Amino acid sequence: MRSPRVIVIGAGIAGLSAALELAVHGLEVTVVERMAQSGGKMREQQVGGRQIDAGPTVLTLRDVFDELFDLAGASLEDRVPMRRASVLARHAWDGGGQIDLPDGRSAAADAIAAFAGPAEARGYLAFCAEAQRIFEALENTFIRADLPTPVGLARRFGLAGTSDLLAIRPFTPLWKVLRGHFRDARLRQLFGRYATYCGASPFRAPATLMLVAHVEQSGVWLVRGGMHRLAVAMQDLAEARGVAFRHGVSVDEIVVADGRVSGLVLDNGETIAADLVVSTADAGAYAAGCFGAAVAAACDPVPPAARSQSALTVSMLARTDGFAPAHHTVFFSTDYEAEFVDVFDRGQLPDAPTVYVCAQDRDDAGTLRADGASERLFWIINAPPNGDVRGFQQEEIDRCLTAATALMARCGLTLSWQEPPAITTPAQFAAMFPGTGGALYGRAPHGAMASFRRPGSRSRIPGLYLAGGSIHPGPGAPMAVISGRLAAEALLRDHASTRRFHPAAMPGGMSMQSATTVRTR
Repeated sequence: MRSPRVIVIGAGIAGLSAALELAVHGLEVTVVERMAQSGGKMREQQVGGRQIDAGPTVLTLRDVFDELFDLAGASLEDRVPMRRASVLARHAWDGGGQIDLPDGRSAAADAIAAFAGPAEARGYLAFCAEAQRIFEALENTFIRADLPTPVGLARRFGLAGTSDLLAIRPFTPLWKVLRGHFRDARLRQLFGRYATYCGASPFRAPATLMLVAHVEQSGVWLVRGGMHRLAVAMQDLAEARGVAFRHGVSVDEIVVADGRVSGLVLDNGETIAADLVVSTADAGAYAAGCFGAAVAAACDPVPPAARSQSALTVSMLARTDGFAPAHHTVFFSTDYEAEFVDVFDRGQLPDAPTVYVCAQDRDDAGTLRADGASERLFWIINAPPNGDVRGFQQEEIDRCLTAATALMARCGLTLSWQEPPAITTPAQFAAMFPGTGGALYGRAPHGAMASFRRPGSRSRIPGLYLAGGSIHPGPGAPMAVISGRLAAEALLRDHASTRRFHPAAMPGGMSMQSATTVRTR
C-alpha cells in the first residue's frame, strides 16, 4: 500500500514540527509556504545589510525541542548552539527604578528583596510556588494532550478533578491574584506582562497564566545566531528525512471531494493532489474564506472582539548611550491599565506604551559584543488586532514611537540611528497572516473558557488537521511544536491502516503524551 500524500500548509514552527514527525513515521510530505523562507512568525528583517530577528525572541521549554530533534535522530545542542541566560530580563520604570530578574528562584527573590523589600520577596516565592503548581497540573492533562472539554479536563485530574480545576485559577483575573502577592505596583506590572506572551490583557486574562513565570524560571535560552537559526535547523532536519519544500507559493483553495480533503489549488493555478492536509493557518482564516467555501466550516470563526493583540514592531540599527539594555529589556508604561484599554477597547495604538527591546548584540547582562558599531535592536509595542479594517496613519505611528522613545529616554537610554528602521504595523501583519486582522496569538485567553474555544488538531473536514499558535495548546514557539506534533499524531492515529504509520508502533516513536518530563539544563 502506498504512503498517503500529505501536504503541510505553512513552514512556521508548527508546520516544520508536523512535517518532521510525519516524515519520521514514513509518510510522503510536502510543505507549501507562501513566504520565501521557512520560519513563519520566527522571521528576520534586513536593515543596513544586517539581519535582525523580528519575531519570537524568547526561547523557553527547551525540552520540547530536544524531544523533537531526538525523535529525528539528531541533537538540538549540535544543530542549534545556545546557552541558558543568567538574567531573564532587565526591567525599567521612568523615575521608578530598575531590576534584573535573574535565573533561579532564590536569586530572583534576593533581587526583588533588594529592589522592593523582603515582604515582596516572600510574595514572589509564594507566587512562584503557585505558578509551579498550575504548570504541573496542566502540563500532561492540557498542554501536551489533545484539547479536552472543561469536564474532560476535570476527569483527567482524577477523583479530585473539580477542586484541582479550581486550583488552576481559571475564574480569577491575573491582575487580582498579583495584587494578593505584590503590594509594589511595579512588580504587578512585571509579572502581569506574562499575559502579553499570549496576546492578552493581564486585567482580563485568567490567573492560570501565572504558569509562564514557572516556565521562564525553568530556563530562558539565547540562540547563537538568532532565533531564526532554529527554524533553519528544523527545515534542514526535515529535508534530510525526505520532506519536500515549496516556498513562495500560496494556497488559494483546499479542495474537498466526496466529503474529505483531496488536494490544494495554488495561487499560480496549479492543483496538487493530497490524501491528508495539515494546515497551520490562523483559526480565523477558514471562516474568512481564505481557503475556499468548502472548508469555511473547518472550525469556529474567531470574532474580531475575541482576537489577541497585534504589535507595532521596529527593527533598527542604532547607537545607544546611557542606560545599557540587556538582551531582553522591558520599559514599562506609566499607565498600564490605560495601555490595554487603548488596545482592546479603543482599537488604537497606546498613548503610553510599554516597550520590549531585544538588544541582539548584547548578552543577558547587557555587555555589548559589537565593538563601537551600531547595534541591532528589535522593539515590540502592544497594538490592536484591527489591521484588516484600518491602517494607522503615519502621524499615529509616529506619535506612538515618539512616546516609546521618550519613555526609554526618561529611563536613561538615548538612541540615534542613520539607517531608516523597518517598521511592521497591524495592517502588515494582517496581510502576512490572512484572517487574523494582525492578531499574533489567535484567540485572546480572556476569561475562563477562552482556552477551550481554541480548535484542537482535528478539524470538521475529514482529512484536514490543524496546528499553529491559534490552535491548542496556544501561542509561543514551544506550544507551536507541541501543536504540530499533536496534529501529526492525530493524523497518524486516524489514518493508519498498518502498524507502520502508528507512532506507538514505530521504532523510536514517541507520542506527546509520553514525552512529559521537563528537563532543565
